Amino acid sequence: MKKIIALFVLSISYFGFSQGNTHTQAGGKFEGLAMTPPMGWNSWNTFATNIDEKLVKETADIMVSSGMAAAGYNYIVLDDGWMTKERNANGDLVPDPVKFPSGMKALVEYVHSKGLKFGLYNCAGTQTCAGYPGTRGYEYQDARFYAKLEIDFLKYDWCNTKGITAVEAYTTMSNALKTAGRPIVFSLCEWGDNQPWEWGKPVGNLWRISGDIYPCFDCEFKHPENWSSWGFMKIAEMRKDIRKYSGPDHWNDFDMMEVGNEMNDTEDKAHFSIWCMMASPLVAGNDFRKMSKETLAILTNKELIAVNQDKLGIQGFKHSAEDGLEVWVKPLADGSWAVTFLNRSEVPKKINFDWKKNPIKDTDFGYEADFSKTVFKLKDLWKNKEAGTTKKNFVSDLASHDVITLRLTP
Repeated sequence: MKKIIALFVLSISYFGFSQGNTHTQAGGKFEGLAMTPPMGWNSWNTFATNIDEKLVKETADIMVSSGMAAAGYNYIVLDDGWMTKERNANGDLVPDPVKFPSGMKALVEYVHSKGLKFGLYNCAGTQTCAGYPGTRGYEYQDARFYAKLEIDFLKYDWCNTKGITAVEAYTTMSNALKTAGRPIVFSLCEWGDNQPWEWGKPVGNLWRISGDIYPCFDCEFKHPENWSSWGFMKIAEMRKDIRKYSGPDHWNDFDMMEVGNEMNDTEDKAHFSIWCMMASPLVAGNDFRKMSKETLAILTNKELIAVNQDKLGIQGFKHSAEDGLEVWVKPLADGSWAVTFLNRSEVPKKINFDWKKNPIKDTDFGYEADFSKTVFKLKDLWKNKEAGTTKKNFVSDLASHDVITLRLTP
């Protein structure tokens, strides 16, 4: 009898008589799916909800034939607008049969047949941002639906979420994906409003740190509905002191790229350089079918991509800024550094950079470069040629909004 009482008391102390909370589910994201920043294409920036089967197939074909897949771009992600406005009688999401007459499963298989991966979009709220069925209350059902389709990536937005908390909503969906059993990269898109970098590491593989990007260098575009989109430099500097939270399999996501959308080639080059320096996911947002050779060359610069995909996985930071001329730096796994000179101003600038007077100190991760003690070789990653060493000042002209990115090798 004493033994029975002891066991009963033990059960009280362990379960606390909580109402049904006697089972702890193993949750959390699938680990190891994004050890370097994900690379791919997303439909939203150019097409919004005007998406269909033909667009996806053509984009997948060009991703392979253009050399983008070989450069590392492997995700095709359909954003908002892929489903019908209502769920079916069983509560399932329904891919739009007009936009996708062959069915979503067949489309996923087509993308996979090209050696690529496939992603879809939904939202933590009752509706998506464009007014399609959201996932609130359907998390486990939708996760099973995605697993059955065999998708590889889920972008999860934050519209129409009144009354719920971000931590709870994203954790629930993360657990649902894990329970469904198919490894799916989980992309948190709640715009940085709830500081996802502080809690997102066990939940998702990447998280947005800002509102939507806009195809301009440094502007704010105010929408009539009282919200703003941001130029890429605004986003690059929007959050302070968050780089320490980013790394392999848990990335700060600076949003999809606008390379090839409305800016000039110089600004596109700067945009791409900064995204590579910041270890941001590289997700193209342009129309591949109309892509210029200049845009393709920017997006497939293997030297810059190597900086972005560096296994150390450390986000770069702004080292200095003077009179519109900025220097951004990023430590790399082999002891090298990436250094980007950026002309933030509207007029040309002359660079005359004395390495010995500008040692680098990364206070977040403990990396340092003292150029008075160690000589580094310089390689210009946009020109793909050697550029001297740190024994001499680096001297160059730099046009407005242009960049020079160097790799410094000891």
